[in-house]
Amino acid sequence: MNRVIGLLAVSVLVTAGALAQHGPHREVGGGFIPMRGPEPMREARAHEHQSEPDRKFNDREGHPEAPHVHADGRWIGHDAGRDDARFHLDHPWEHGHFNGGFGRGHVWRLGGGGPGRFWFGGFYFSVADFDAGFYSGWLWDSDQIVIYEDPDHVGWYLAYNVRLGIYVHVMYLGS
Repeated sequence: MNRVIGLLAVSVLVTAGALAQHGPHREVGGGFIPMRGPEPMREARAHEHQSEPDRKFNDREGHPEAPHVHADGRWIGHDAGRDDARFHLDHPWEHGHFNGGFGRGHVWRLGGGGPGRFWFGGFYFSVADFDAGFYSGWLWDSDQIVIYEDPDHVGWYLAYNVRLGIYVHVMYLGS
């Protein structure tokens, strides 16, 4: 009898440990990190891009009202074509190229600042003005982020917040 109780206790502990490690299934955020950045746009949009206040991002109940990434790797909100004027920079890469590493294997902890200038690992960035409001809830001194290259907009990167599952366009300011 003691052997059965011991085996049952071990089973419960192993199961609880596995569940704690993986956490509840979430569609957005909660530690999920996309394998890769968004795919490039296949063609330019024929119509004018919706103004940001009118855009809707919560494609499902419980999803954020901000650009985000689904657990299946779909980047919601990354749909502006290469010719979108919001992304034009007169001097792309003015401060150089970020070379600290991209994607899933390079998770950074924010070290301070705010949307106008934040940093991690000796690298400095700023959030695009047109993404104002999408970073609500970011913890600028502790959240983990991952940087992805923006395949459509020269001079811009995407900073993905691991905890929230949302992303914003950022410009590299140097190190």
